[in-house]
Amino acid sequence: MKIPEKLKEGKVISIEIVPPKRGEDVENIYRALDKLMKYNISFVNITRHPVEIEYIEHDNQIIKVPKVKRPGTIGLTAAIMKRYDVDVVPHIVCIGMNKYEIEDLLIDLSIMGVDNVFVIRGDVDERFINTKSDYKYAYQLVSQINEMNSGRYLYTQAKPTDFCIGVAGYPEKHYEAPNFETDLRFLKQKVGNGADFVITQMVFSAEVYKSFVERCRSEGINVPIIPGVKPLVNKKSLYMVPKRFFVSIPQSFVEALENARSKEEEYNVGIKFSLKLIEALFESGAPGVHLFTMGRGDEICEIMKEIENVL
Repeated sequence: MKIPEKLKEGKVISIEIVPPKRGEDVENIYRALDKLMKYNISFVNITRHPVEIEYIEHDNQIIKVPKVKRPGTIGLTAAIMKRYDVDVVPHIVCIGMNKYEIEDLLIDLSIMGVDNVFVIRGDVDERFINTKSDYKYAYQLVSQINEMNSGRYLYTQAKPTDFCIGVAGYPEKHYEAPNFETDLRFLKQKVGNGADFVITQMVFSAEVYKSFVERCRSEGINVPIIPGVKPLVNKKSLYMVPKRFFVSIPQSFVEALENARSKEEEYNVGIKFSLKLIEALFESGAPGVHLFTMGRGDEICEIMKEIENVL
């Protein structure tokens, strides 16, 4: 089922998972999902990672090898759809793929019966410089998918696909954007080119989310906007998460977590904060929440036990 249709039925709870590293056991993913699928999970979002250039020693020489450190997004999409009978939303990434490879990938997903895809540009850094990419921005990839939905493939006409397209939004601005206005303009362009819903970068304040939605609406961005939530259950995350994702954390929560006297107390403080945040997001009008699991499910299970009562 397409995400906007799900939202018409009520608030949604979705989760994002990360494929295992190359060669690692996928059973760890299943063990986490086995616990989570006992709850009312609306859909599962699976990240996709671009090809990276890795230098390795082989036969007494250094060679350059293109590798995806976490392959398996498409295989995992099919496996989870079959195993749990749940809607799965795979990421489609601009970086590291040309438009022909993307078209082939989308054809495979259409054959699999995938209804929704999530489009992101992907991080740009020195690891990806030598990889092929036809698109610099996510709105360009959104346009290609929208064209396929109209039956216009690359240099040919064919049976239309029927993808619902999700894109990322940044309530605190994408770190590369010079200002918030420019960032909103890019989001509006993605929606104008065919995006049907938005999932935000993780937020730690309902006011930040509410302000972002209001700004979007004032710019004519009227698709559903689902806030992303990442439970922080240890002190280390207070400094790792902002550094990696360019988000801010309320001082009251920082102080509460830093004052925790044990790992158990840190965990409980983090869960309590996440629950209050989710309740506040619902009160502010959020159509649901998107939970970032980062490959772990215990804290998400704790949250699901409580929030199902308020859905």
